[in-house]
Amino acid sequence: MSNDLTLWGVGTSRTLRPHWMLIELGLDYEYKPIRSRSGETLRPEFLRINPRHKIPVLQHGSLVVSESAAIINYLGEAFPKPERMFVPRDAAERARLNEWCYFIMTELDATSLYVVRRHEGLKHLYGEAPTAVEAAKSYFMHNLEAIDARISNAPCLLGDKLSAADILMLTCLEWALTCSLQLPNGAAAYRERIAKRPAYRAALAKNFPN
Repeated sequence: MSNDLTLWGVGTSRTLRPHWMLIELGLDYEYKPIRSRSGETLRPEFLRINPRHKIPVLQHGSLVVSESAAIINYLGEAFPKPERMFVPRDAAERARLNEWCYFIMTELDATSLYVVRRHEGLKHLYGEAPTAVEAAKSYFMHNLEAIDARISNAPCLLGDKLSAADILMLTCLEWALTCSLQLPNGAAAYRERIAKRPAYRAALAKNFPN
C-alpha cells in the first residue's frame, strides 16, 4: 500500500539517515536518486520543493521536510512504530532523545565532520585549511571520548531499542572512519553492534548504489 512518501537524495551520510529510518519502519516509498553538487538539486523541479537546493528532502503528501534529523524524527512520530524502535511517549523521554540528537548534529556532524569535509574532501571548492581540519578532528575525538563509556555497553543510546539518535550516531561514526579517525573502544563496539542491523545494510545499498 502506498504511503505517499517520496525521498530525494542519495550518496551522503546525511541522505543515508532517512533511507534507514524508512526501512526500519517498513514503509514503502519512492525515491529520487539525485546527488549533491551534481547540478540535479538546481533543477526547477527540485527548487520548487527546496529552494535551498539541499538533500535529503522528504515529501509526505503535501508536507515537505528537509534536514536529515528532522526527517527521521518526523517519520518516527508520524507512523506506527515497530516494537524494536524507541519513540518518545512524554516530555521527559523526548528531552532524552533530543539531547542526543542535538549533541550529535551540532558537535559531531556540523562543527566537526563537516568542517573536515569542506576543507579536506572538498578543498578544491572551499579551499585548504589544515589548521581548521586538525582542530575539527581533535574536537570530534574530544566529544566522542567524553561519551565513550556511556555508549560502550548498552545496546542502543536510549536502552534496548533503536532510536533516531542511533541513526544519527552511527552515520557520524562511519563518516569519521572515512576521515581516518580512530574510534575509541566503546564507540567501536557500539558501531559494530548497530551496523549489523538488516535495515542499515539495506539502506546502504539504496543510498550508495554504486
